[in-house]
Amino acid sequence: MANKPVSNLPQLRQFYTGHNKDGKAIVVAQQDFDWVPVAESQMGFAVPYTTSQPITDMNDDKDLEQHKKTISGTLGLVNPNGSVLRAVDFAPGYACDMHRTQSLDYGIVLEGTIEMVLDSGERHLLKRGDVAIQRGTQHQWRNPSETEWTRVMFVLMDTAPLVVGGEKLGEDLGEHAVVPPSQR
Repeated sequence: MANKPVSNLPQLRQFYTGHNKDGKAIVVAQQDFDWVPVAESQMGFAVPYTTSQPITDMNDDKDLEQHKKTISGTLGLVNPNGSVLRAVDFAPGYACDMHRTQSLDYGIVLEGTIEMVLDSGERHLLKRGDVAIQRGTQHQWRNPSETEWTRVMFVLMDTAPLVVGGEKLGEDLGEHAVVPPSQR
């Protein structure tokens, strides 16, 4: 049974499609998101899907088996050579540490608002439907609301090491790194 969200936001469901013996599309599995509290329950993480190769092999449901193996093991923020689909709930007033992952990230605001803070000092308020495309930059997420939770869906894709001004930039998860626990 899936863990419920740590927030007061609605539970989400995931639907995995495949094919029947006639080659017609069907839903082969569905379940509630499995939420894991992090940062003393100031955030909740759910990982409905991962890939572990640049080219995903869906034959004989190999991708689904690999996903189950990945989330039952040690999954960091980024899955080397693959991708991670992660929903994150942010508590009212919560701000994570400034951090950088070696990844290309799409962050889509589903509920509430979130402030994207960059190490240059830039601040941008994103609202429902807005998309942040993080390209290996140092950033922070802050929920500016004093009363409402925020939910963002992230797609993180592993990338080649980024070099800026001759310096190789690597992963920097900040002083109080929020490393996701196993999703079970």
